Amino acid sequence: MSAEPRLDALFQALADPTRRAILSQLARGPASVSDLAQPFDMALPSLMGHLRKLEDAGLIDTKKDGRVRTCAIVPEAFAPVRGWLDEQRALWEGRLDRLEEYVMHLMKERSDDAES
Repeated sequence: MSAEPRLDALFQALADPTRRAILSQLARGPASVSDLAQPFDMALPSLMGHLRKLEDAGLIDTKKDGRVRTCAIVPEAFAPVRGWLDEQRALWEGRLDRLEEYVMHLMKERSDDAES
């Protein structure tokens, strides 16, 4: 999968508040589907849809042991999102630094003109 579709899938999975809440729960450790379902007022098929979206994006891994399905977060799956955000931060910090330099240059010119 190329970088852009991978990022699209990750951001789509992260876009939903229910899925982010599930990831927050899983950040504390693996959990069964029934444990994950407890805080939400939704039918099990709806919750399973959210889990499927997270799994398709590679953010969680699920395993079935008998009748119990357990989910776990995949921390390294967040790396592409972090990389993209770091690139954006560097880009905007560079732009803001150049804007600050430009404004400081204009202020100095005005100050020099006022003294003359």
